[in-house]
Amino acid sequence: MISSAPNINRLWANLIVEELIRSGADFFCLSPGSRSTPLVTAVAGHPRARHVVHFDERGAAFCALGFGRATGRPAVCITTSGSAVANTFPAVVEADADGVPMLLLTADRPPELRGAGANQTIDQVKLFGSHARWFVDLPVPDPAIHPAYVLTTVDQAVQRARDAWPGPVHLNCMFREPLAPDPDGLDLSAVSVPISSWGESDAPYTTYGQGWSPPGPQQVDTFCRLIEESQRGLVVVGRIPSWMDSKPILEMATARGWPVLPDVSSQLRGYGASLSLVGFPALVLSDPAARRRLQPDLTLHLGGPVVSKHLVQFLEETKPAAYVMASSVPARIDPAHRVTHRFECDPLALCRETAGRLSAGDAEYLSLWRLADSSAAAALGGILDDNASVTEPGIGRALGRIARGSEGIFLASSLPIRDVDSFGGLGLPPRVGANRGASGIDGTIASAAGFAEGLRAPVVAIVGDLALLHDLNSLPLARDVRHPLCIIVINNDGGGIFSFLPIAEHSQVFEPFFATPHGLSFQQAAALFKLPYAQAATIAELEAEVQMALSRDGGSLVELSIDRRSNVALHRAIERAIADAAVPD
Repeated sequence: MISSAPNINRLWANLIVEELIRSGADFFCLSPGSRSTPLVTAVAGHPRARHVVHFDERGAAFCALGFGRATGRPAVCITTSGSAVANTFPAVVEADADGVPMLLLTADRPPELRGAGANQTIDQVKLFGSHARWFVDLPVPDPAIHPAYVLTTVDQAVQRARDAWPGPVHLNCMFREPLAPDPDGLDLSAVSVPISSWGESDAPYTTYGQGWSPPGPQQVDTFCRLIEESQRGLVVVGRIPSWMDSKPILEMATARGWPVLPDVSSQLRGYGASLSLVGFPALVLSDPAARRRLQPDLTLHLGGPVVSKHLVQFLEETKPAAYVMASSVPARIDPAHRVTHRFECDPLALCRETAGRLSAGDAEYLSLWRLADSSAAAALGGILDDNASVTEPGIGRALGRIARGSEGIFLASSLPIRDVDSFGGLGLPPRVGANRGASGIDGTIASAAGFAEGLRAPVVAIVGDLALLHDLNSLPLARDVRHPLCIIVINNDGGGIFSFLPIAEHSQVFEPFFATPHGLSFQQAAALFKLPYAQAATIAELEAEVQMALSRDGGSLVELSIDRRSNVALHRAIERAIADAAVPD
């Protein structure tokens, strides 16, 4: 494939694609365009390249993001030049903010056409600014340039994308005509000779070590000392990448006998019952009396940020002797400025190294959390058990049953992820994905499609109506997923989360400017893009429709109609019931 290239453009493109695949980046998200023809035809001609083709660059980039979330490997988003590149920006921002590996190969005009009024030409050099982990403006393909330069650049790009602080990497690729795989009259017979030994192997030209930085002996000793010096220790587990196994955290906490508060994206909610796991931390901490009673003397925060507003407030209110943060990334995750000890290393490895060295902690503190958790669960059941209708808290509470058989769930930002975090408890599907780096609702459908492609398994996505409207033209991506993808759309005719904000009391501006009701349903959208469609009015109907959707490959859409005002009232009633059922001080 390398030596038979008809022109120098295709030769370079072949080198790029081959080296990407050898380095583990074998999934490509392509959008049609002219200037990117050498790259696209190289992907199309490679027998080991997996790919999706989508007409919208924004959706293609979010699909690549979803794949990276599921696998920890960068997908490759290929675009043509001009505004096509700018359309990938939202996904790049999210990948940067949440440390998701991604590679962008953007085609560009040669130097003589830049700044000269050439059509479809913008300044693409470092277009993503500080959001890209690394940028290279690849020169126009030239036989005089050693081909190893192309290979080592690709190897470095993959390494930068997958480093201890993963994220997006941008390779800007200039091409002159001819763009199609037509002969250019150059003698290319000698170009590949300097890399002939590479051509005879199947390994990357440069091999890098992978993985998060392991903790050093001094870090492990200090971590153990801080834990052993505290009795009422609280383990808060924020976002852990969905391709990683969080079990070492649970084993460490169980060895010490400390409660674990797992965020919905901690990848711990799928383990089911455990002595240490608290199933409903957000509900427990919605009660001010519980927040006073459950104060720790050490907070151990592992992984990234958390979703729950009540948990965030609790962490801001607590004044433990030490607030210990362990995360693999250098980014500061400390909005309340409480962290007293920071460990920049692999938190899972740190817990593995620590678990066997710990003695038992304060059993009474864990008992207090378990009692509060049981009380919250009972109060939640008292409100929801007799309500067969579909409600947003009810969906979260029943999600483990509704989504049984799926390997993962993908949750839209705004209310869906908050409701599953609050009401989902334990027993969720094993893998949870969400775009919570920048917490936007754009690109959710495309991200869910990429997530399913990465897991190669059934996925259930829960989105709001505005999130679906934001990404409506990604429904073809969902339709064509090679695994079951059931999209549950909660249609409350507008921005439901705004109903919980103080502005909701100002009715003269709230509905037209914040709630923004649209009066639409999605049956016609499903028909337009040829997705199976259903509606459900009860939890039992929803469970049946989801299970049917998970029995077939490709995307399906299940729509639920929920009243925004009733939803707010139900949330408030649950909080009152939990406060009434709480154990007194």
